[in-house]
Amino acid sequence: MFLRLISVIATAAILTAAPEIAFAQQGKQPQQKGKPHTKAVAHDLLPAQVVLDRAGFSPGEIDGRGGRNTQTAIAAFEKSTGTTIADALTASTDPATITYTISPEDAAAPTVPNIPEDMMEKAKLKKLEYTSTLEMLAERFHASPNLLKRLNPSAKFEAGEQVTVPNVNVVSEAEGKPLPNIVVRVSKSASALTVSDASGKVVMHAPVTSGSQHDPLPIGSWTVTAVARNPSFNYNPDLFWDADPKHAKAKIPPGPNGPVGVVWIDINKPHYGIHGTPEPSTVGHTQSHGCVRLTNWDALKLAAIVGKGTKVEFVE
Repeated sequence: MFLRLISVIATAAILTAAPEIAFAQQGKQPQQKGKPHTKAVAHDLLPAQVVLDRAGFSPGEIDGRGGRNTQTAIAAFEKSTGTTIADALTASTDPATITYTISPEDAAAPTVPNIPEDMMEKAKLKKLEYTSTLEMLAERFHASPNLLKRLNPSAKFEAGEQVTVPNVNVVSEAEGKPLPNIVVRVSKSASALTVSDASGKVVMHAPVTSGSQHDPLPIGSWTVTAVARNPSFNYNPDLFWDADPKHAKAKIPPGPNGPVGVVWIDINKPHYGIHGTPEPSTVGHTQSHGCVRLTNWDALKLAAIVGKGTKVEFVE
């Protein structure tokens, strides 16, 4: 794996020149302008992470530096496709980064300056919005805020600015159509979620956080019972071993910075589900309270292809 990553880094250097592209508005696919795009992070894993993300093998938060999530995604991609990531990089005609023009709507979107840590304080807010335009754009383009800062060192992330972002397929919040005969499998040891069709072909792969010593992942076979987008969260401190003893039951408002992010996929195991997270950088790296956490964008992608009755397997 290490030698393969060295090959990826060498290939990444070839892909630092790309066409300049701009979005007219959120959700539109990029239109090529034809001018060479010279901004890039040299000698890093950004191109590999973008290729993986576009192919449906999410590396989680794109940061240009790699790590366990990227390595797991590379292994899953190579096993599923029968090709190496280095070959995929060489064959790709898509630029690793594009230029996005921040719209007035982007800049005017409501934000919350600070998200309180305490659940009782969270319950007092109307909605747990993004904390800044930067955070919103980072999630839209599946990136870490620090990566966007590195790609755009002089940007203020204001309306009218053109900023360099990863060239990912932006995930729509619109509802999709459940795919028939798919199986969602979560591996505790790999910290990964895989969706396979009836033939065994992988249609989605993403890193997850799943359980802890106090709240282990409930190993077994389950089914999806409901999919909720932009959900509020019914907080019950009795279900959390580390809850503040002064806490009471409360309804936590929805939003991307809510406890379960922008999606809750319910399963037929009481109090358990698959959901998003307000902290995408922690996915695959930290523990949860038993549920399965994905980045918000991966949770949205999953929500678009599952439905009531979809099979779910939790394995070691």
